[in-house]
Amino acid sequence: MTNNPHGPAHQPDPAGSTQMFRAFVDEGAPQRQPASAASGPRVGLIVGVVAAIAIIAGVAWLAMS
Repeated sequence: MTNNPHGPAHQPDPAGSTQMFRAFVDEGAPQRQPASAASGPRVGLIVGVVAAIAIIAGVAWLAMS
């Protein structure tokens, strides 16, 4: 017969591996930034999209006239 490491003879402690995984995840978790700092890039993105739409509309208007 084949030696099965996952059979009834070998049962790892699931609670121990869960604790180690949580410690690993918590160790590499980035720190949260304040909400005001996160809104800065969104404002720039919205302004960029509006500017791009205005430029495309202007080019289309010049092409049609």
